[in-house]
Amino acid sequence: MTAAEESAIACGTPVETLMERAGAGLAEAVMRFAGPLPVLIVAGPGNNGGDGYVAARYLKAAGYAVRVAALGGSRSDAAKAARKQWAGAVEALDSTTAPAAILIDALFGTGLKRGLDEAVARQLERLAAAAQVRVACDLPSGVDSDSGAEFSPVPAYELTVAFGALKPAHRLFPAMGKCGRVAVADIGLDAASDWHEIAPPAVPPLDPAGHKYDRGLVHCLAGTMPGAIALAATAAARAGAGYVRISTSVPIAGLPHAIVQSGSADLYDERIGCVLVGPGLGDIPQVLTLALTSKAPKVIDADGIRLVGEPGRLKGQDCILTPHEGEFEALFGKLDGSKAERALAAAKSAHNVVVLKGPDTIVAAPDGRCGFAPPAPAWLASAGTGDVLAGIIAAMRARGMAPFEAACAGVWLHGRAAEIAGPGMIADDLAAAIPDALALIDG
Repeated sequence: MTAAEESAIACGTPVETLMERAGAGLAEAVMRFAGPLPVLIVAGPGNNGGDGYVAARYLKAAGYAVRVAALGGSRSDAAKAARKQWAGAVEALDSTTAPAAILIDALFGTGLKRGLDEAVARQLERLAAAAQVRVACDLPSGVDSDSGAEFSPVPAYELTVAFGALKPAHRLFPAMGKCGRVAVADIGLDAASDWHEIAPPAVPPLDPAGHKYDRGLVHCLAGTMPGAIALAATAAARAGAGYVRISTSVPIAGLPHAIVQSGSADLYDERIGCVLVGPGLGDIPQVLTLALTSKAPKVIDADGIRLVGEPGRLKGQDCILTPHEGEFEALFGKLDGSKAERALAAAKSAHNVVVLKGPDTIVAAPDGRCGFAPPAPAWLASAGTGDVLAGIIAAMRARGMAPFEAACAGVWLHGRAAEIAGPGMIADDLAAAIPDALALIDG
C-alpha cells in the first residue's frame, strides 16, 4: 500500500485526493452498516485523523449528528487541510469527552510502530465500551499493520474499513479478532501484490467424456490411527477425486464403499494424482520414506511432517506441507517474523508449498506468493478437521491444480464447509459438507 500510494502521488494524484476518497469511503461504510445514530470520531494527528475529518464532513452532510475529538493538532499538510474543511467544533480527546452511539477510531493507522500512550489507550477503551457500534478507520489503533500484533490493548470493533486493499493485520491474529467485519474502500490505487486474501477457487471443470482417473486418483497411506486417514480419504472423495484408495494392513470399518482399501502400496502406479501421508501415521518413518519414493505429487500432514527430519530432504519433491504451529516448529524450528514471513521462510527452506494452519491460516509458496485465509468459523478447532483439510488439498492436487492453487482451494473450501456444517459439527460433518461448499463456486 505504501508503494501504491507513493506511485499514485508520483503520477500526479495529490495526497488530499486520496484522503478525500478514503474519508468518503469510510462515511459510506458507516452509513451502510449502522443506522443514523450520533457519531463520535476520535482523530489522531496524522493522515488517519485526516481521513476521520473527511468522514465527519460527509456524515454531517448526510444528516448525522457528528462530533470530533482530536488528539492534539494535525501534523501533515493533508490532515491540516482536511481539518480546516470540517466546519464543526473539534474537542480535545480527554477524560471529559462524552461517548456516542457510533465511535469511529481514526487515531492511528498503518504507520504506527509503538503502543498508544496509556492515557490515550484508556480513553479509547472507555469510549469504545460506551458505544453501540465501533468502527476502525483502516486499522484498529494499536496494532502492527504487518504482523497483526497488538502494541497496546485494542478494543473489539464491529467494522473496520480498509483503504485500497487489505493489510496483513486484517487477516492475522490477534488483530484479526479485533477487526470485526472488514470492508475495503476503493481509493483508486493499484495495490497488486504477491500477498493476497484467498479467493473462491477455479476448480477444474469435469470433462463430460472423462473417466474416474481424469478426476484424479488419491492414494492414502494408513498408520496407527485409522480414523484420521479415513477422514482424510473421505474428504478427498467428497472434494471430487475420481478414485480414492487407502493402503492399510488392517481393514478400516465405516469407510464409504467408494473408497478402496488395499493391503499393498503400489506407489509407482502412474495414474496416481496425489499421495496423502501423515494423518494418523504415528511413529512409522518407513511409511513416509515409502511415500517419498513416489514420483507423484504429495500432501504431507500431521505425523508425516514430524518425521521429515530436515526441510532440505524435500528438495526435488512435489509436496504440500500442512503443519499446525507445533508441527511447524518441530520441522522448521523457531523462526523470526510475522506468521506470513515465517511461512514464507519455511516454504523456501523446504522448496515446497507450506500451509501454516490456525485461526489465521497462511498458504506460502517458495516463489514468494502468500495467501491469507478469509475468516473461518471458530468451531473448526476440533479433532480431525486438519485431516479433512489434507484430504481436500490432495483431491485438488490430484485433479490437476498447481500446488499453491490446490492448497489455497483446499483452505477456502474447508472454511466454507465449516460454515455450512454449523457450530455443532464434528470432523465427519465437515467432510460431508464439502459438496455443498463446492456448489458455491463455478467449475
